[in-house]
Amino acid sequence: MDWLIDAFEPAFMQRALIGSLVAVVATSLVGTWVVLRGLAFLGDALAHGVIPGIALAVLWSFNPIIGAFVAAAVMSGLVSVVSNRTNVRDDTAIGLLFVGMLSLGIVIVSRANSFSTEVTALLFGDVLGVTTLDIRSQVIAAAIVVIATIALYRPFLALTFNPDKAQTLGMKPRLAQTALLTLLALSIVASFQAIGTLLVFGLLVGPPATALLIARRVPAIMMTSILLGALAVVSGLLVSYHYNTAGGATIAGFSVAQFFLVLAVREITEALRRPVQPAAV
Repeated sequence: MDWLIDAFEPAFMQRALIGSLVAVVATSLVGTWVVLRGLAFLGDALAHGVIPGIALAVLWSFNPIIGAFVAAAVMSGLVSVVSNRTNVRDDTAIGLLFVGMLSLGIVIVSRANSFSTEVTALLFGDVLGVTTLDIRSQVIAAAIVVIATIALYRPFLALTFNPDKAQTLGMKPRLAQTALLTLLALSIVASFQAIGTLLVFGLLVGPPATALLIARRVPAIMMTSILLGALAVVSGLLVSYHYNTAGGATIAGFSVAQFFLVLAVREITEALRRPVQPAAV
C-alpha cells in the first residue's frame, strides 16, 4: 500500500494523475467512435497534424491549445478538400497530410534554440509537468466532448453503422462527420500536454479497442474504455515514479498491453469452453 500511496504524495504526481484521467475521459468517448468506424489512421494522422500549431505556439509564446486546435481544424479541412476535389482516396490524402504536417511542425520547432528539448516535449509530452492551468483547459475540453457525445449520440450511431439510413432519416451524416472530427481534434488537443502528440494515439485507440473485446453496446464500450484507460494511467504513473521511466510512454504502453492481455485471456477462455472432439477411430 505504501508503494501506491508514496507515488501520489508529491503535488506534481497528483496533477499528472488528474490531467491524465481527464484526458482518458475525452479520448475514450471519441476513441470509441474512431475504433467502431475504422478511423484509427485518421486519428493517428490528426495527432501528428497538431504539431505545427503547437510548434508555432512554442516559438511565438502563445497558448499551445489554441495552436493545436487551429492546426487540427486546418488538417481536417484539407483532408475533406483533397477527398472531395480529387480522385485521391481518403487514406492517401490522410497519409500525404500526415507527413506534410509532421514535417512542417519539426521545421518550425527547429527554429527554437532548444530544438531537441522542444521536439521531445511535443512528441512525448511531459506528464509530470502538467499545471493547474493545463488541467482547467483539459476539463473544459473534456466537458465539451461529454456534452457533444450525449447530444449527438444518435447521429454518431447512425453514421457509424448505417450512413445511408442516416441520410434517409435526415440526420445529416456529413455534418455529423464534421462534428466527430472536431471532437477528435479537441480530445487530442486536451491530451497532448499530458502524454504528447505521438502517444495520445495510445489512449485514443488502446482502451476503446480493448473495451470492444469485452462489451458490445456503445455506452458499455465507452464506460469500459474509461475504466481501462484509468487503470493504464495509474499503472503507468506508478511505474514511471518508482522506476524512473517516461510517464507518457509508460501510460501509452500499458494501454496497448491491455489489449493483448485481454485478447489472450479471451482466446484461452474460449479454447477451454470448446467441447473436446472425440478422437477418430
